Amino acid sequence: MTILALLSTSPLAPGLLGEINLKFDEVIPSLPFMFSGIWVTLQFTLVSFFFGFIWGTILALFKISSFKPLQQFGVAYTSIFRGVPLLVTLSLIYFATPQLTGFNIQPFQAGVLTFSLNSGAYVSEIIRAGILAVDRGQTEAAMSLGVTYQPMMIDIILPQAIKNILPALVNETIALLKDSSLVSTIGVQDLLRRAQIVGAEKYLYFEPLLVAGLVYYVMVMVLTVVANVLEQRLHRSS
Repeated sequence: MTILALLSTSPLAPGLLGEINLKFDEVIPSLPFMFSGIWVTLQFTLVSFFFGFIWGTILALFKISSFKPLQQFGVAYTSIFRGVPLLVTLSLIYFATPQLTGFNIQPFQAGVLTFSLNSGAYVSEIIRAGILAVDRGQTEAAMSLGVTYQPMMIDIILPQAIKNILPALVNETIALLKDSSLVSTIGVQDLLRRAQIVGAEKYLYFEPLLVAGLVYYVMVMVLTVVANVLEQRLHRSS
């Protein structure tokens, strides 16, 4: 006997089969409202990754520095942000900042600050690994030509490192894009929050949340394709 036949003869069949009633037609009028949250999600992702990349680069240089206090700071910072859940960090920054400083931080500021600080910790490890993977002969050749540390890093080492770690940076951006949905917990009307609002208004949650999940998936796929094209161009130019 098949599974469907068993379900149909089961006393639970009405609850399992008869109650499934999808109403996507009721959600369609609310799609423009939901889709307007895409830009909010992208704003958090792009701005946070920009500042997280800069901060992560600085932390990576701290970690490979011969100056012990900077090295220890970079290691301790990464350990803290790796160990504390992102939602806890977001809640601390948004809810505790007014209590501790008297400054009424806005949700957008709290989200960008949280994601930038958290992303910086992970990006720093990626960039550090990329820098260490560059042939040491590049550094020795630059030093023998009298190139100082700063231009050597900016013009010689970092470009080669970034080319090698591009896939890892893309993965971090994708993770950041998905983690940005956490800002819905502090009242930001991003894609997820708008889907929840539609669900509460229509008393339908499966349909709007499914649409939101599909939109997140499409954004991740677009980002992946763009990254693959960029990676291929970088390899052809090398």
